[in-house]
Amino acid sequence: MQLNHATIRIKNLRLRTYIGIKEEEINNKQDVIINVKIHYPAEQATSSDNMDDALNYRTITKRIISLVENNRFSLLEKLTSDVLEIAAEHAWVTYAEVEVDKPHALRFADSVSLCLSCNK
Repeated sequence: MQLNHATIRIKNLRLRTYIGIKEEEINNKQDVIINVKIHYPAEQATSSDNMDDALNYRTITKRIISLVENNRFSLLEKLTSDVLEIAAEHAWVTYAEVEVDKPHALRFADSVSLCLSCNK
């Protein structure tokens, strides 16, 4: 069986950070919800069953958590871009996509989200 690419999805990672430009947003952490999609060739990992042959999504997630929880962001674009950089940094990654939701950012909407992607 010939396998092409694996897709790792980190779904609904719920974190808190400083995000926004209003005084209330600058002074209080807010919820953000992060979704990440990563493509990479997984033929070796599916054959060997060895962690060294796989992309470690736990390590990626820990780095995203540290970035988001330990920084301040004015713009959703910057936050999303920084998370995408982490998602795409491994040499095996061929495509990465990140969507960040900011719940209750608008009065009559569940959330506002921004999505960025890159091909390598």
